[in-house]
Amino acid sequence: MPGLKIIFIMLYVITYGSCEFSELVNIDAIIDSAKQLPEFNVQVLTDQEESIKLKEQWNELKANLSGSVLKVVTLEDPPLSYTEVDSSGKLVGKGVAFKLFQFLMDKFNFTYEIVKHDRNIIGSIEDLNGSLLHTLSKNDAEVAVAFLPVLSDTRDFAKYSKTILDEGEWIMLMRRPVMSATGTGLLAPFTLQVWILILVSLLVVGPLIYCIIILRYKLTGDTEQQKYALPHCMWFVYGALLKQGSTLSPIADSTRLIFATWWIFITILTSFYTANLTAFLTLSKFTLPINSWDDIYKTQKEFVSIKGGCVEYAILNSNESLTVMRTMYDDHRIIFSDKSDNDTLNEYVFRDNYVLVRDRPAINHLIYNDYQDRKAKNPADEKKQCPFATAKEPFMKRKRSFAYQLNTDLNIIFDAELLTLVETGIVKFMLGENLTNAEICPQNLGGTERQLRNSDLSMTYYIMLAGFCTAVMIFLTEIMFKLINRRLNYDNLRFQQSPLDKNVSNDRIKKKILNVTPPPSYQTLFDRNKIFTTDEHVKTLNVNSGVKRSINGRDYMVFLSNDGEPRLVPLRTPSAALFQYAYTK
Repeated sequence: MPGLKIIFIMLYVITYGSCEFSELVNIDAIIDSAKQLPEFNVQVLTDQEESIKLKEQWNELKANLSGSVLKVVTLEDPPLSYTEVDSSGKLVGKGVAFKLFQFLMDKFNFTYEIVKHDRNIIGSIEDLNGSLLHTLSKNDAEVAVAFLPVLSDTRDFAKYSKTILDEGEWIMLMRRPVMSATGTGLLAPFTLQVWILILVSLLVVGPLIYCIIILRYKLTGDTEQQKYALPHCMWFVYGALLKQGSTLSPIADSTRLIFATWWIFITILTSFYTANLTAFLTLSKFTLPINSWDDIYKTQKEFVSIKGGCVEYAILNSNESLTVMRTMYDDHRIIFSDKSDNDTLNEYVFRDNYVLVRDRPAINHLIYNDYQDRKAKNPADEKKQCPFATAKEPFMKRKRSFAYQLNTDLNIIFDAELLTLVETGIVKFMLGENLTNAEICPQNLGGTERQLRNSDLSMTYYIMLAGFCTAVMIFLTEIMFKLINRRLNYDNLRFQQSPLDKNVSNDRIKKKILNVTPPPSYQTLFDRNKIFTTDEHVKTLNVNSGVKRSINGRDYMVFLSNDGEPRLVPLRTPSAALFQYAYTK
């Protein structure tokens, strides 16, 4: 009672403003004074009457419920709720929802009768006929035994339970991709922004080095420092990135410091790249390309869900959060199927590579059953046992509960008992019943060895292909320029011809140029016994005769070439032999 006395003291102080310490000592007197307040008497009387009234109503409902048969409606939504026909031909309910309902039956001593509705859907304002909510609104059933999402536009057709059974999570199940969404092997260690900055540095550092060299040369006038050309500086930057040497050897301290800075930058960069690449290829975790509804919407990925479920109404209803995906439904990228979960998994997900959006208990049981079937067929290959993977983040979340008729009072006695089941963890235990404690088919299959695939080396192939294609293009360009230069030489030669030779056809000119007759042999060019010492002899010579001249202390024979110009031929035997070899081979 000390706590209650303190409360009455505070009420007395608030009511009368203050009190002396001697008055505080007499607690019983304060309590008696507080009881004389009209607000206190009214509040106590109201709480007592309300409590008595609820107790009487609860006992009356319990008495009326005992021995009665309730008409219930449910959904075919295994493992949460579904129906089966027993040995006597009676339709009975199964699943987690009916296990909870069985607890209520045992406590309040009643039975139920399942009312079938035309369509296995929850129902909404735009899709109400034949639905579960339509059955409740027509008073054909009193209770909906199912995990129903609390939708904002359906409160006019049913009364939802105040006890929330759970917060349902709809997750995404997809076929396991061959490669991780992190990226290919060679590009994975760095992000796109880092790769862009590396490319920019390659394009900027080369011209920067060149500009500094030229600027220093002009400011200092140092002739010892060689002025490197811009292509040489660009090749140095590229070669340093690939850990290649360079023939550039700067003398100036400023240029050396720039070169050393670039080498340090490249050393650190390549070290980080090598370490991250090794870690990625050996220790990287597998990631999925689709992890949220936003990823589906951005990539316009096709997905499938059950017809008449919470996902359909969250997309098609105008006052829900996922109405932005209505355009995907109009473009036929969303399918709401009325097939069973196993058929949907095999047809849409495994065959057509759709994403399946389903609530978590259904996905867990579905993938676990599929895992058991595939493990029996392939006991050693874990990849074949787990061809599917689930996203970590939920597609959406909605609170779920039972639903009642609008004019019923069953929620008064049912909600209190359901709250006990929720708070004690029984509902959560039932949702994970018959499942393993370990995660079923996780994203990262730890039991499989990480082996390199062609996808990891695809960038290597692209680099090789790009290098060969660039080399071929440069080779063709060189040939083209060579042909152009040869053509220009032909035109220049034709322009220098005499007027009589211009009438000669191009074929004859080309043949004449290509088939130039080599000079005669060394012995026939001149006669050592003939000595010509004057320039007048040169004018009278032809191609088959010559004049001996001494130039710079060396003996030469001067003869007229085919173009009319004098040509020097050495008389020494080694030089003459080389001359003969060069013009006859």
